[in-house]
Amino acid sequence: MEDFVTRFAPSPNGYLHLGHAFSALTAYRAAQAAGGRFLLRIEDIDIGRARPEFEQAIYDDLTWLGLAWEKPVRRQSEHFADYESTIDKLTDAGLTYPCFCTRKEIVAAGAIEGPEGLVYPGTCKHLSASQRVARLEGGDRYALRLDMAKAVGLLAGPLSWVEESEGMVDADPEGLGDIVLARKDIPTSYHISVVVDDALQGVTHVIRGRDLYDATPVHRLLQELLGLPQPIYHHHRLVEDDAGTRLAKSKGSPALKDLRAAGESPNAVLQAIGLE
Repeated sequence: MEDFVTRFAPSPNGYLHLGHAFSALTAYRAAQAAGGRFLLRIEDIDIGRARPEFEQAIYDDLTWLGLAWEKPVRRQSEHFADYESTIDKLTDAGLTYPCFCTRKEIVAAGAIEGPEGLVYPGTCKHLSASQRVARLEGGDRYALRLDMAKAVGLLAGPLSWVEESEGMVDADPEGLGDIVLARKDIPTSYHISVVVDDALQGVTHVIRGRDLYDATPVHRLLQELLGLPQPIYHHHRLVEDDAGTRLAKSKGSPALKDLRAAGESPNAVLQAIGLE
């Protein structure tokens, strides 16, 4: 199946853990089974947190696990112009606005908790053009948000995506509110960069963790707005610890680097994540 293309796209802001191993191996094995292609992408848009040692450890960990990938590897920090030009298209269509609210102000405004965090109540959407210009010229920090209501209003019909294990799934991006597309100090967001890169790299099958399931409606919306192809999605199970808590860098989950240093074998990792 020559048109099967998938990817593993970690962020180099910490060391990979067993959950990352499961995700990478799931995508890699799917590509092998289909006779397709497996790509590695480095999602380092947050240049303040990305570290060269974390990126090198990604290559070392995946090689240790027996994975191989096409080169060159796409590093997102080298392609900000691609994301900026994409956001410009949305701005030219009148679908974006600058937001100057702090998280504290968003909470105080009565923001509710949505599937991807706080749903922005739209405070800055009601600023006048002169107010926006004054704050921008004053150097205020801001986030560029998508006007979700306007964006959804441009759709020709209902939005959905193909989930490999479920079939067609209805997509409701409005439940996530006016999402952030970029910030003053970071000219893109995960939502923008992932749909742009998947399209540019010809990814046909997006294989990633279940924790990103709720972000898919936004990705489908952006694909429709930008005329990008729709991949097939597979959101796999998450690896949990003995207490049933999802593994995460922020929680100090055991790193693959440390397992390697301790003399563990790749086979032991496969057994630990249920892929042996």
